[in-house]
Amino acid sequence: MVNRDLTDFFIFTFTPQKQLFHNRMKKKEIRILLVDDEPDILEIVGYNLSQEGYQISTAENGKDAIAKAKKEQPHLIIMDVMMPEMDGMEATEAIRKIPELSNVIITFLTARSEDYSQVAGFDAGADDYITKPIKPKLLVSKVKALLRRLKDEGKNAETLNVGGIEINREEYKIIKEGVEIILPRKEFELFYLLASKPGKVFKREEILDKVWGNEVIVGGRTIDVHIRKLREKIGEELFKTIKGVGYKIEV
Repeated sequence: MVNRDLTDFFIFTFTPQKQLFHNRMKKKEIRILLVDDEPDILEIVGYNLSQEGYQISTAENGKDAIAKAKKEQPHLIIMDVMMPEMDGMEATEAIRKIPELSNVIITFLTARSEDYSQVAGFDAGADDYITKPIKPKLLVSKVKALLRRLKDEGKNAETLNVGGIEINREEYKIIKEGVEIILPRKEFELFYLLASKPGKVFKREEILDKVWGNEVIVGGRTIDVHIRKLREKIGEELFKTIKGVGYKIEV
């Protein structure tokens, strides 16, 4: 038996929205794909999550992870970063381009001593950033909280229209000039928050609280990275920076 202590891995968390929003799913119906080239890590993580009743499958590198994700449509993927053939960063970027997996949430977990920065994780397509070490019970709690949070948000789905841009929260879809724009989950939530009150200046603290909540500890650059990506995808003119305060949408 291995020591069931989770201290040595990175995870990305992917959760397709519609299945959780529109179905009151039981644990046994939730599929989780574990991706790591270390058998002990697969056993440790798999054991703790299977004990909770989740369906578990595994892959040993990024290429296998992409293939299995396409085939199995998991609700959650836990992925290592450093792997042979294709690492977690590359796999994440590839998964972001798969239409049926485009609206997933990604949580990036890494040790303080590692070289991977928050910015690197976000550029690869991650939504959140969590610092390890993390114990098995805490991992399980975070998975439960994430799934519960997604269902709760689905109950309050609605559509906004700002500057001719339609924002459909239920489907996590944005349409601008007839063209659908696909955003990672945290970019969408940040855009939705700013668009909910055009002209209002949202302070950084409020943005972190409402978009990231208490699940993760992130720095101020997290918001800057997401705003930069939104400007690239939606338009520079829409997002205004209020120096020393925060951001707003100006129509």
